[in-house]
Amino acid sequence: MKKVELLAPAGDLERLKWAIMYGADAVYIGGKNFSLRANAINFTNEEIKEAVKYAHNHNAKVYVTVNIIFHEDDVKGLKEYLVELKEIGVDGIISSDLFIIDLLKENNINLDFHLSTQACTLNKEAVKFYKKEGVKRVVLARECSKEDIKDIISSTKMETEIFIHGAMCTCYSGKCMLSNYFTNRDSNRGGCAQICRWNFSLFDENKNIIDGDRDFAISPKDLSLLRFIPDIIDIGVTSLKLEGRMKSIYYIATIVSVYRRAIDRYYKEKNNYVYNKNDEIELYRCANRENVAQYFDKKPGVDEQYYSEREEDTNQDFLGVVLSYDEDNKEIILEQRNFFKVNDIVNIFGPNKESFNITVTYIKNESNELVDAARHPKEIIRIPCYKKVDKYDLIRVNFFS
Repeated sequence: MKKVELLAPAGDLERLKWAIMYGADAVYIGGKNFSLRANAINFTNEEIKEAVKYAHNHNAKVYVTVNIIFHEDDVKGLKEYLVELKEIGVDGIISSDLFIIDLLKENNINLDFHLSTQACTLNKEAVKFYKKEGVKRVVLARECSKEDIKDIISSTKMETEIFIHGAMCTCYSGKCMLSNYFTNRDSNRGGCAQICRWNFSLFDENKNIIDGDRDFAISPKDLSLLRFIPDIIDIGVTSLKLEGRMKSIYYIATIVSVYRRAIDRYYKEKNNYVYNKNDEIELYRCANRENVAQYFDKKPGVDEQYYSEREEDTNQDFLGVVLSYDEDNKEIILEQRNFFKVNDIVNIFGPNKESFNITVTYIKNESNELVDAARHPKEIIRIPCYKKVDKYDLIRVNFFS
């Protein structure tokens, strides 16, 4: 059986490299135009070229989103852009607008077409139609159940991609008009204002029907299918997709590494696979929102939704990035990101290694002076470590009990 693909988001070139370093088999990115994450930094054509070169050198793939809902003016320059993507060597494009398939065929542009989740595909008859039209892969709607996905795969033999982690939309896989209505920012052309995260007063005629000072929320809890990884692999899903093109390098590294471990562990220990509850802690701490399975195992109910306004706790878990390791002095040279002090216990994790804790018995600043704490973001400092670490390992608060 071909191993399932772990597909990670990347809002810029730096995050693409972190995603691949931490175990992504493929990344999806957006160009400066035609992409639904207009507020992300996104990639120039030259950066896409560099991204593809880096990814292919590390046996990873790059898919480019061309997934806005096209108005007449949006089509200008599209053909030329697709030709350039083909010449660069991207591994496929992600779009929901089927006219692009004809545009590719008519102009002999040999690019794999992945149907975006924006198409809200939920049934096998639709997938059969898309397959006949030339779609290579379907990104199924987040609202698909396990049985829906299983039926689609067994009936169509189509490549399928599903979201397994990240934010949920109140509307079908992002086809939302709330942003347009409230802010005149078009979510279907890349300008989502995340209205579903706002809090509202709830009225029945002229009376506020919520007691006290609380407001009403319409926000779904975040999606996580971590505990269903064995089921997803067994039913034959092609690609497991993580959401978050606008997230930090720490977020990307954390979620990619957690899912990478779970996937690899299942393939290695299929008959003795044990779910690791600590993985849930890592996922929660890097996003500060509750994660649930949403539609995968049952129809979501009250426990899958936020109905009351909620403060999302912030933390300063991300403490630093390893720049190098001084083997002679057994010291980590790192770029600090958040405050920590002498005698703190910190956790170190990185690609292809088990995380471990150390006690910070001293801190040296850039002048090699002993200090009691790391107080200045991006300062280069040294801390002792008995165990060799590698460049691009990350240091965080120890939140494991």
